[in-house]
Amino acid sequence: MRLVTAKEMQEIDRQAIKEFGIPGLLLMENAGRSVARTVAERIRKVRGKRILVLCGKGNNGGDGFVAARHLLQQGALVKVFLACEPEELSGDARVNFNIWERLGQQVFRLSGSNGVHLLKLSLIQAEAVIDALYGTGFRGKMPEGPGKVVEAVNETGRFVVAVDVPSGLQADTGRVGGPCVRAAVTVTFGLPKIGLVLEPGAGFAGELVVADISLPRTLTDSEGPGRFLVTREMVAPWLAPRPANAHKGSFGRVAVIGGSRGMAGAACLAASAALRSGAGLVTLAVPRSIQGVAATKLTEVMTCGLPETLEGSISQAASPAAEELIGRSTVCALGPGMSQHPQTVAFIRELVKTAAVPLVLDADGLNAFAGEGALLAERSLPLVLTPHPGEMARLAGTEVAAVEADRVGVAEAAAKQWGAVVVLKGARTVIASPEGYTGINSTGNPGMATGGTGDVLTGVIAAMLAQGLEPFGAAAAAVYLHGRAGDIAAQEKGLMGLVAGDLLAALPGACREVEEPRH
Repeated sequence: MRLVTAKEMQEIDRQAIKEFGIPGLLLMENAGRSVARTVAERIRKVRGKRILVLCGKGNNGGDGFVAARHLLQQGALVKVFLACEPEELSGDARVNFNIWERLGQQVFRLSGSNGVHLLKLSLIQAEAVIDALYGTGFRGKMPEGPGKVVEAVNETGRFVVAVDVPSGLQADTGRVGGPCVRAAVTVTFGLPKIGLVLEPGAGFAGELVVADISLPRTLTDSEGPGRFLVTREMVAPWLAPRPANAHKGSFGRVAVIGGSRGMAGAACLAASAALRSGAGLVTLAVPRSIQGVAATKLTEVMTCGLPETLEGSISQAASPAAEELIGRSTVCALGPGMSQHPQTVAFIRELVKTAAVPLVLDADGLNAFAGEGALLAERSLPLVLTPHPGEMARLAGTEVAAVEADRVGVAEAAAKQWGAVVVLKGARTVIASPEGYTGINSTGNPGMATGGTGDVLTGVIAAMLAQGLEPFGAAAAAVYLHGRAGDIAAQEKGLMGLVAGDLLAALPGACREVEEPRH
């Protein structure tokens, strides 16, 4: 599903009105009706129920007046509060305000001295609240007056439906700079805005309903570069059915190179994840001293011992053996648990240059380029990078706060600069490609914030590449399946005790969900 900025959505609206001749009043009518329908579906039997509608002075407020009218027609007891003077309303919003008044309905002012007090009294008996105060144009911090309105709504815990975006939320970033409506449902129009699927915005938006308001599909559909929400519907077509005459060589050979003394588990998790997500053959290469440990832990994975340093990490002398292994492989995953020993760093940097297959670089593989991310651009063959915010900050020579402040922008810039697919992990993982495709994942949960889950993701990405997906598709599909496996595991075990091994066990179920057709 395509994601848009506020400016992009405004341009789509403009084209619909100017180039296709669709009246703005019709778009507003469809938007408001969609909000009213959502309220009616959620609270059921709206007749006789008290519903508050909070309207601002822009088109968002106009949508609120339309929703109020449709709910009134269904027998609801609707009370509309206006956060501005009626004289400030204009255009289509003014038209719908006038209709509301001509129906003999009163509008209560929030800007007056008793406005917030009256609102608080009304909230006591309200069944639901419609938030139509601010739309996608909101920036910065909410003024004190509207801020008190938002705080009053949030304090009551009433069922809230937000119009397009929750008031106080920045549509392009998901950032919140002050009071923000905490909605149970957000009805957004035409296409979802980026801030509704990024944290913390997603948490304030609640359930996301994307309403069709009759915008032409030629304006809303896009198969070219852009930003997309990664969903089952997006991923499913990429995973081809397995032919009846397939054999283990049909699904690729994954080489996982990683591990060091005391950190064998990370590499083992990555190797196991590659098998659990469909790779045909997996070989794990680790320092010789821990090969026995790895072989004992992994029944289905082949193992290989590499020359090591005195400290038990892979040494630079291992390069010829590693290149031989890669020569027999379809894809290589490099980095889990390798340590930052100088010889190991030199080994990693050399392999990134020479590996003649698609490469997934994670953990200490990324740390080998700390402060020198530009060196990654020297690689000409496919490269997928999987940093968490700390690793991204080290690669880019910036601060973690700067990465978190603009996750999408940072990932997109890095992908273009380094010529690699960048998987910026975290809540709502971002996947960015050099060609301008960006995915924001829709699966996953806080229980996955535990050691080893990133190593599992590395293995899943490698498996998707081994099965023939191109780098962006492989990364996006893997992130979706990885998050879905986490969701399946959390349903069984809860969030607090979730461990990376639980994701391994849940991966086949996540894959099955995507493979099976929906009716």
